[in-house]
Amino acid sequence: MFSDKTMMSPWDRWYSTSCCLCCHVRTGTIILGVWYMLINAVVLLILLTALSDPEQYHLTSAELANDLDVMDDANMCIASAISLLMILICGMATYGAYKLRAAWIIPFFCYQIFDFALNTLVAVSIVVYPNTIQDYLQQLPDNFPYKEEVAALSNVCLVLIVLLFIGCILGFKAYLIACVWNCYRYVSGRGSSELLLYVTTDTTVLLPPYDDNMSVPPKRAPAPCTSATA
Repeated sequence: MFSDKTMMSPWDRWYSTSCCLCCHVRTGTIILGVWYMLINAVVLLILLTALSDPEQYHLTSAELANDLDVMDDANMCIASAISLLMILICGMATYGAYKLRAAWIIPFFCYQIFDFALNTLVAVSIVVYPNTIQDYLQQLPDNFPYKEEVAALSNVCLVLIVLLFIGCILGFKAYLIACVWNCYRYVSGRGSSELLLYVTTDTTVLLPPYDDNMSVPPKRAPAPCTSATA
């Protein structure tokens, strides 16, 4: 006989209603959504400030020994639009977790999957093209802290350090994805349970009460047929 654990799907094995700090996945999703909203709000505020006063915040690439501007107005407008969109997506996830609306959590979950895939591609590109780390270090300004010490390391050591750092980030992001997915499953299951309870209650109301059925007197049996006597 197979046990219940062997018959469970992989998604059910990783399903849990608790996350870090021993809080509920719904609470963790709300905290995560608010945290992402605060970060993107700060980024949006910085970008809007830079757009309002471009001479003060406009960085020229002369400081980075290059010929083109690092951030022009068009790129800053695109970054501002992305930050605004991220605030909207994170707000939807927070509202969906708070109001038990599973559909509102899906955009934030899709963003997490996209971000995880993008970081995975970065790790793969570092493995395939390890010289990109040295090229990136050469593009940094001369006053960048610890630039000479880091550049003095061997290429293999740099790749291992960067991969270890990205691996830790990917592990943490995977855990956050699991928390949001468990919250989505919890909210979906909660909604299904409430719908089933409503249907069951509505059907029960349509039925006559048990006491009324017992109080109704049973119908009398028909009198037996007697043959007419001559």
